[in-house]
Amino acid sequence: MTADPGRAILHVDMDAFFAAVEQRDNPEYRGRPVIVGADPKEGRGRGVVAACSYEARAVGVHSALPISQAWRRCPGGVYLRPRLARYAEVSARVFAILERYTDLVEPLSIDEAFLDVTGSGRLFGDPEAIGRGIKAAIRGELGLVASVGVAPTKFAAKVASDLGKPDGFVVVPPGGVAAFLAPLPTGRLWGAGPETVARLARLGIRTMGELAGRRPADLVASLGPGAEGLWHLAQGRDERPVEVDRGAKSVGAETTFEADVDDPGEVRLALLGLAERVARRLRRLGLRAGGVTLKFRYDSFETVTRSTALGTATDLAEDLHRALLELLGRVPWAGRRVRLVGVAAERLQPRGARRQTALFGAEERERRERLARAADAVRAKHGADVLTRGALLGKGKPES
Repeated sequence: MTADPGRAILHVDMDAFFAAVEQRDNPEYRGRPVIVGADPKEGRGRGVVAACSYEARAVGVHSALPISQAWRRCPGGVYLRPRLARYAEVSARVFAILERYTDLVEPLSIDEAFLDVTGSGRLFGDPEAIGRGIKAAIRGELGLVASVGVAPTKFAAKVASDLGKPDGFVVVPPGGVAAFLAPLPTGRLWGAGPETVARLARLGIRTMGELAGRRPADLVASLGPGAEGLWHLAQGRDERPVEVDRGAKSVGAETTFEADVDDPGEVRLALLGLAERVARRLRRLGLRAGGVTLKFRYDSFETVTRSTALGTATDLAEDLHRALLELLGRVPWAGRRVRLVGVAAERLQPRGARRQTALFGAEERERRERLARAADAVRAKHGADVLTRGALLGKGKPES
């Protein structure tokens, strides 16, 4: 079954967001290659590019590029440390514009979202008019540029906005999704990494149209069960709704040590990493936790749990970690080895719900929450290893 041609999905993506904010806030940077990320002159040039302007892209700089390589390609560029709180502030204003048109907004990162505007026509006009209105509002009110894709499906809308960058506006008409996708390379398919693209090429499949023309059973036989999902996308079939559900009961993560451990420091560090993972998932879902549970498994496979309520509902890793360390003190494990630790955030509530907070420190908490959400967005856009807590460096690639 193909997507309902009556659906209207927008994908809105801010162009070179971090760099664009810097150029807007600092007029002397306009027209110059701006690279946001690590300082190439510090730390022996370690770190990567978090974002860069189109002027920097023109000389081969791109996100996730090692900063040392960026310096070699663009020694005359403007290199800036990320101002995460500032980007979060501007992002909130972007999303406030999007939410004028529909309450069906699915954030993908700090500068990117899907909107379902199927029911917005009576107030704001057809989908194309809505998309142009959003672009104009972002430019006029914020001095920034967004690319917009309009289509009956999420996948087609995302591809459309990417094709038009920068300052793009591409409309895929109802009933025209398959024809729009057909000439495009398979590398644009969601879930098709370089290895999959190479395997498709060996089968003589280089475009989505060529993929759509094959028999699904043959593709599954050659590539595995995931090939059927790619075939559906190439056919223009994508029923996924814009997701705004917040129905999770708990959010958790756990880790099994490569070798059983008896070092409290190693356990505490593992709990910090788990608290980071759980906190990021809470923020991604728009939730805060009012309680937390510690799961503790000995080398004998005996498992114990300890739970506690949190004084203030939170989505911050440091709050979760502090509570976990208190729970750890209630677990009897002297002289025993640990095989697994786990964390579950519970008593969940929407981020917008009222919560009991301390009279003092509310402003500082709000600042830390903005920074945490901005850091999440950097990881979502440029990879989980772009930003890592110092205590976790060298402990393996962080998980999203």
